Amino acid sequence: MLTAETKKPPLWMTLGAFAVIYLVWGSTFLAIRVGVLAMPPLLFAAMRFLTAGVVLVGWQLSRRDSLPTARQWRSVVVIAFLLFLVDYGLLFWAEQRVPSGVAAVVMATIPAGMTLMEVALLGTQRLTVALVTSLLIGLFGVAVLVSPGLHLSGAVVNRAGAGAMLIAAVAWSIGSVLMKKLELPASRAMSAGTQMLAGGTMLLVAAAGFGEFHGFHPSAVSRGAWFALAYLITAGSLLGFTAYLWLMHHQSPTVVGTYAYVNPVVAVVLGFFVAHEPLGVRTVIGAACVLVSVGLITLAKKK
Repeated sequence: MLTAETKKPPLWMTLGAFAVIYLVWGSTFLAIRVGVLAMPPLLFAAMRFLTAGVVLVGWQLSRRDSLPTARQWRSVVVIAFLLFLVDYGLLFWAEQRVPSGVAAVVMATIPAGMTLMEVALLGTQRLTVALVTSLLIGLFGVAVLVSPGLHLSGAVVNRAGAGAMLIAAVAWSIGSVLMKKLELPASRAMSAGTQMLAGGTMLLVAAAGFGEFHGFHPSAVSRGAWFALAYLITAGSLLGFTAYLWLMHHQSPTVVGTYAYVNPVVAVVLGFFVAHEPLGVRTVIGAACVLVSVGLITLAKKK
């Protein structure tokens, strides 16, 4: 007999949660682009994650959740360094130079990076011919985006920005794999909240170190950038994370992981229609290769 906790949730709740991780997470790339064109990137990222972290940790403490132990805090700091300071720090920096849709496409290489980390760090995957082929297709997609020698229509992606995002994707992959090895709080919400809190603090220190506070005047920032920040905090971090955790409890990880296919498409479409970002043959071919790579990697890992 199904209990109240294991009972199948209403269809509208499931569809709503998928809509959040598909559409909201896909739209965050455009919101980041809007924000970093008006504010220093590391400071913008710090404001997002510090605020979301304080809200989430405060909420969990109000529900009598426990703060991490000293050992768990060390793990939180390591993960926060990789996921927030390196990954998000570089992504926010890169989106000053790279259109939001293209940024989403390059960041879609994360499943490839995670697969390589599972091979190198965990030994839970073997580097088969199918996986190598999938990885090469993804790398070819990125090469299409940044290579001027192919003479395709559409602007060549800024190489510094693309390189930063590839490093960001590797950092996210390493951090995600280390989550399986390090001791973190049992509560996923507390774990995520403390990671955002630690990561936001690191980003704030980095922003100060790179002189981003110098000459920054909040009153000079556009309303659109403030709205983008509010959207990233509420919809991107708090609502998106809640929907993701809820789906992971009620759906298989493979089904939930389909957001990796949808987010780049949503980001490219929004970038084209809302921000009037160019959509040439180069972007279409590059995106198609990356998405095919993600699909093949997923199928190869199932076998």
